[in-house]
Amino acid sequence: MILDKCPYCNCGNLYKLKNSYLKCKDCSKKISPKKYSLDLKIIDLFCDDYNALEASKLLNINYRTVQNRYTFFRKLCTTYLDNLYQNSVQEKSSYEEHYFFTKKDKIKKKKSIYDAINIIGFYSNEMVYTLLMPPLPKPIHDVEDKSFEKYLQWHKIYSAENQTSVLRDFWLFLDEFMKKYKGINSGNFIYYLKECEFKFNFTKTEQKRIIKDIFLL
Repeated sequence: MILDKCPYCNCGNLYKLKNSYLKCKDCSKKISPKKYSLDLKIIDLFCDDYNALEASKLLNINYRTVQNRYTFFRKLCTTYLDNLYQNSVQEKSSYEEHYFFTKKDKIKKKKSIYDAINIIGFYSNEMVYTLLMPPLPKPIHDVEDKSFEKYLQWHKIYSAENQTSVLRDFWLFLDEFMKKYKGINSGNFIYYLKECEFKFNFTKTEQKRIIKDIFLL
């Protein structure tokens, strides 16, 4: 890849250093053309829904390198979406609670809603946003309150426009999206959820543009 403009300030004043890096005369940023080109390829594969293993094989690079980049991109998506939500006008919004079961929990004969991941989805300004809620507290008694559990299974938190089809579509999208991941650590679930939210809200072209823009900040 030939860089004729600085990816940070877009100026054309680049000169080559002895270590093959390029340096911008205007912003003084140093750029490795090889690393920059590789990062752009990884962003494209991330947005095209290749998992880290598939991407590492296609690029013939170490799996951990790709996985670290994917983790970084998910965190960028999380921050980007949180900022969008905080700055959005939320006068006409709807919301709904969703109980997400992991692939492992779904195959259990006796799965309990107390083991589900509790998520609230918001639909505002033609965008879906999500918020992780604390897990449901298990009953104090040894025997779970089955009537309460049954109630929770069917109960939803509704706004005035509770039948928003977009939120229903998102829950289906989330279930399908998570199928390709085996055993996500609970502490990292939020980043996969936000990746899903990001990919639901934006086209692949938009995803690539956004990540490339914020990646270079």
